[in-house]
Amino acid sequence: MRRPRTSSMPERNQVNVTNLELKNPSSAIALVCFALLASGWARDSAAEDWPEWRGEGRRGVWECENVIEEFAPTGLNFKWRAPVRGGYSGPAVAGGRVFITDYQRIQANRGVERALALESDTGTVIWTDEWTTQYHGLNRDIGPRATPTVDGERVYVLGAMGMLRCLSAATGELIWKLDFVEELGAELPIWGVCGSPIIDGDRLICYLPGAPGGMVGAFDKFTGEPLWRSLKHIDQIGYGQPVIYDAGGARQLVVWHPESVTALMPETGNTIWDAPFEVRSGLTIAQPVIDGDLLFVSSFYNGSMMLQLDAAEREVTSLWKGTSTSETKTEGLHALMTTPVLREGYVYGICSYGQLRCLEARTGLRLWETNEATEHARWATAFLVRNGDRYFINNDRGELIIAHLTPEGYDEISRTHLIDPTTPESGVRASGGPVNWSHPAYAGGHIFARNDREIVCASLVEE
Repeated sequence: MRRPRTSSMPERNQVNVTNLELKNPSSAIALVCFALLASGWARDSAAEDWPEWRGEGRRGVWECENVIEEFAPTGLNFKWRAPVRGGYSGPAVAGGRVFITDYQRIQANRGVERALALESDTGTVIWTDEWTTQYHGLNRDIGPRATPTVDGERVYVLGAMGMLRCLSAATGELIWKLDFVEELGAELPIWGVCGSPIIDGDRLICYLPGAPGGMVGAFDKFTGEPLWRSLKHIDQIGYGQPVIYDAGGARQLVVWHPESVTALMPETGNTIWDAPFEVRSGLTIAQPVIDGDLLFVSSFYNGSMMLQLDAAEREVTSLWKGTSTSETKTEGLHALMTTPVLREGYVYGICSYGQLRCLEARTGLRLWETNEATEHARWATAFLVRNGDRYFINNDRGELIIAHLTPEGYDEISRTHLIDPTTPESGVRASGGPVNWSHPAYAGGHIFARNDREIVCASLVEE
């Protein structure tokens, strides 16, 4: 049953315009997911993979056909469940395998982080790789944060304390490793290392929090040998994800850190442009998103900034920037963990207390908000993935929602239970109790989601 849920709350943000330097994007290449066999996951189908954070290209788009229109009254059709340990990291799916990381406490802050590969059609564990670690000084010491990054025969996993490992995707054999703290002198932020490594040709690009010599680095993806380091002037890198966009005829590595949004050349690390935007408490978490000539970032305390990218004039202009530094007296959008959607002239995102909001992209004007997708609570979170003209939304209560998001409002189509929230977060949820803050993967007509006890696979196609 459809449930339109929208409250109109117009608000115009103040517009501050600042000239900077270059950028202009092109749209990402679409993937196609064909109908699956009625028996379930088909390895020989042309179904796309979900090889990294937010899927191919980090776009948060699931290009799959034959997807269900709404959930059955009996709920999801779960194909399998497999036990895992604690962790915030989402799964990656590629080549018929699911890759995930987790953590088991042994004593006090000492424990074992682990990478696992499972069969995507059965959940059977193929291999595991473990390493000991100490979560000394780590806030929310549940487990790893970074989603694995799969690149053909290799998978790159990153622990909460900065242990980067390149493994054979087939066998789990260690190919090379790099300890950010021991080998690079990194100083870890209070919430640990969160940025999933990103592949660019033969380079593996990583955030290196607090590391002298540069807090963004590129390494030879085959050997781990260093290639370049950049951004020596910043105090911290934050908790976001590096992303590469095609802009102005060139590929640009967009880095959002607590002092500014910066574009680097992926080949060299040289700065292309820099847009100052100071963010409190290092809370650059939501990924920068791009559409046409617009690039958008949003933070919990300091709100949002919209950049316009002009390749011909080789400059970047701030169309508007939030002025509120309050988590409650918010302007357009104050996102925490939810990466917003920027599409067709509008922004959709989750604000500081769970409000799903729609903004006019070029003005910051708020068109509507609703708390139907999440509860009204500090840090309430839901992750948005587009499939065609609708969105799959999984919230921190463990629910999965299908909805239309348009400038006219929030139109809920269907809702069901996905996974139990298990991560303790006393005082955050309005109702108290645990949350689920792990981004799922969508691949082969299925959704893959994890908590601190299990990873599940459920079908989302007509069978």
